[in-house]
Amino acid sequence: MGVAAHYLLETGQARKILVIDLDVHQGNGTAVMFQQEPRVFTFSMHGKDNYPLKKEQSDLDIDFPTGTEDELYLNTLYDTLPGLIQREKPDFLFYVSGVDILASDRLGKLSISREGCKERDLFVFEQAIKNGLPIVVSMGAATHPA
Repeated sequence: MGVAAHYLLETGQARKILVIDLDVHQGNGTAVMFQQEPRVFTFSMHGKDNYPLKKEQSDLDIDFPTGTEDELYLNTLYDTLPGLIQREKPDFLFYVSGVDILASDRLGKLSISREGCKERDLFVFEQAIKNGLPIVVSMGAATHPA
């Protein structure tokens, strides 16, 4: 994703990019990669007590305590993403999805239902459509220390 974002910016195909990182781990890689790039806004919602334990600084980080369920998670997303799109005015979205937020993920530490995960994804797609924004979706991948 980082290479693609840089390419879009350098070729003039995008002026402003919003990274929406909603897998259970903080978007520490994109936070570091784009910390000196004002044309990329990094937004991460993640588990507070999950890897990495030392968090990097995204443009906007929202962390959730262990056991967070659908209502808090989804309401936070509903209250945050539309305003973020209006304020930052991106012309391209990168969405890092992941099912490690599910209650059934024994390492994820959040308690989001399958329906909640589906609602999360639908909401992100609805926001892209509503705002006429192209979106690339990738599944989050985590590397846990041995």
